[in-house]
Amino acid sequence: MIRAITIEREYGSGGADVARKLAERLGWKLWDQALTNEIARLMDCPSRTVEEHEERKDSLRYRLFKAFMKGSFEGSLNAPKLKIVDADCIKDLTRGIVTDAARQGNAIIVGRGSAYHLHGRPDVFHVFVYAPFEDKVRRLRALGKSESEAIELAETVDRDRAAYIKQYFHLDWPAREYFDVMINTTMGDERVVETILHSVASLLQQPASV
Repeated sequence: MIRAITIEREYGSGGADVARKLAERLGWKLWDQALTNEIARLMDCPSRTVEEHEERKDSLRYRLFKAFMKGSFEGSLNAPKLKIVDADCIKDLTRGIVTDAARQGNAIIVGRGSAYHLHGRPDVFHVFVYAPFEDKVRRLRALGKSESEAIELAETVDRDRAAYIKQYFHLDWPAREYFDVMINTTMGDERVVETILHSVASLLQQPASV
C-alpha cells in the first residue's frame, strides 16, 4: 500500500502544480507550503525566514560563524537562546515532519529532500518531474517573472538544490535511482497526474518477486 508520494522537481517544471492537482485527485494532504509553515511554527519564526533557507546550503561565511559559535564558550552558552534558523536545523525538522506525514499516510510531499529522507520505504512512491529549459522559463514568465528573472531562477535554484542534496545526503542531485518514475511535464499537468496515478496502480498490481 502506498501511503505517501514525494514530488521532487526542477525549478519551473510545474512540480508544485502537479502536486496540488494530485492531492486534489486523491483527497490527500498537500505538504508544500504546509511543510514550510510547520517548520516555522516549530521554530517560532515567520514562514518567510524558513523559505529563505529551504533546499539550499548555508553560505561559507555563515558556516564559519556557526563553527566559531560552537567552538567558543560564550557561543555555546548563547546559541540555544538565539533560535538560529539555518539549513541544519531545517533539515532535521523536515526529516521528522515528512517521516511523520508518511507514517500517517495520505500525503503528497513536495521537495525539501523528502525523497531522500524517505528512501527505502515500500509505502512511499517517489516522483521526479522535469522540463526543457525553455519550457521552465515560459512557465515562470506566466507566473509574472520577467524573462531575465525567469532565466536566472531556472539557472540558479536547481544549482542550490543540488548543492543542498550533495551536502546533506552525499548524492548528485537528482540521484535518479531514488525515484520510481521521472516525468517530463511538457505533456501537460493533467497527463502528468494521470501518469503518476497509473504508475502507482501498476506498482501495486505487480506480483511479489520470488
